[in-house]
Amino acid sequence: MVDEEQAGEVADATPERRSRKPLVIAVSVALLLALGIGGYVWQSRQSVPGKAGKAAPKVAQAELYLPLDPAFVVNFRDAGSLRYLQVGVTLMSHDPAAIEVAKAADPVIRDALVALFSNQDFAIIGDAAGRQKLQADALAAVRKIVKARLGRPGVDALYFTSFVMQ
Repeated sequence: MVDEEQAGEVADATPERRSRKPLVIAVSVALLLALGIGGYVWQSRQSVPGKAGKAAPKVAQAELYLPLDPAFVVNFRDAGSLRYLQVGVTLMSHDPAAIEVAKAADPVIRDALVALFSNQDFAIIGDAAGRQKLQADALAAVRKIVKARLGRPGVDALYFTSFVMQ
């Protein structure tokens, strides 16, 4: 009788189902992987320069310096006496072509700066605000010369590396 009961239990028992957890996990991982790759490809196509009318951001180049040697020495006006001004000038640009143009136009740039420096008044350039205005005027003069030759100003800054009045 024990054999008959065991046989009945075996006949009534249904076969065990396999768990679906590994299949669900595998499908989820594959779906996430596909979405990640798709997102990466979409994002990389959005950032490609020249596509869809978007301009690529301009990457800043290294600063290039051009010292205008020797230093400028000019006499300038003062109410009662003869004064001298010695100014060391260095140009800075991110554009190598502008530096080359400035090198080629050195005599023209020096002439413009000598004319500018010699027309200064001692009382005006004796203080910091006057020197800053002179520096801005000198930069404008250099940019004008470079722009006439290159088609763009090109020079980003002009620095006084020495400034001696006597």
